[in-house]
Amino acid sequence: MISQAVREALQRFVPADSILYKESLKKHTTFRVGGEADCLIQIGDINRLPKLLGYITQVGIPFFVMGNGSNLLVSDKGYRGIVLQISDKLNEIKAEGCRIRVQAGAFLSKVAKTACDLGLTGLEFAAGIPGTVGGGVVMNAGAYDGEMQQVVEEVTVLGKEGMPLTLDNRTMEFGYRTSAIKKHPFIVTECVFLLKQGDKEAIAAKMADFQNRRKEKQPLEYPSAGSTFKRPEGHFAGKLIMEAGLSGYRIGGAQVSPKHCGFIINTGDATAADIRQLITHVQEEVYRQSGVRLEPEVLFLGDF
Repeated sequence: MISQAVREALQRFVPADSILYKESLKKHTTFRVGGEADCLIQIGDINRLPKLLGYITQVGIPFFVMGNGSNLLVSDKGYRGIVLQISDKLNEIKAEGCRIRVQAGAFLSKVAKTACDLGLTGLEFAAGIPGTVGGGVVMNAGAYDGEMQQVVEEVTVLGKEGMPLTLDNRTMEFGYRTSAIKKHPFIVTECVFLLKQGDKEAIAAKMADFQNRRKEKQPLEYPSAGSTFKRPEGHFAGKLIMEAGLSGYRIGGAQVSPKHCGFIINTGDATAADIRQLITHVQEEVYRQSGVRLEPEVLFLGDF
């Protein structure tokens, strides 16, 4: 619960119309499931964030930072605390030669399109990723043999109490679907991509090819969080799931996509509990049949 005193205090740091109480998080995630957050604050001005963070930390209210909610499964019970949503108002993109400086709320797809328009290559893989730059940096998002660590030069973050810090590529400790930010209470505010000059038509053709492959092979017509599981070393998650006979397997409204077994989809009336149970069932069955342990790529928020 957010007390009246805290409600009044929050309005000293951010506009009242950006503070939403008892906000359904299913409206803010690509799975389209999940309960209410005690409070959701849409951050549209990065300069307001340091003092807000300092206050939240001082009073000891739990908080969670999200972008587009494209890699997130929120419990049906919701989240007891404050969700800080880096909104799409923080979407400024500035080109500086072969560098592109981007605010964390910009969509990766928009940044990739901007790079293409400028004749800069390196971000083609990001054209179809539905997340924001901030989320992509945290997760070291990637596709089609490309990932963030290949193109990120530096990242600006805020520490837990609002202090700014700049991390270079090495300090980011990028790994497969992870980074230093997953281990520390940092909030990404800005990223600098270092790209290379390329042929604009060739870049556009490569992006179009990736988009066509996605449409052909992925269940984009259903709510999901993209690839549900990380790629196990030496294997492909979707192939292991298919070989385990789980294609089309359902629990409630959650289903292993028959189109691509690496995706768990919401067929329309799934609950977060349905999806969580299906993830667990897939993990157990794949391990029983192949001895391979699948690790979720999706983040879980709240009490399951």
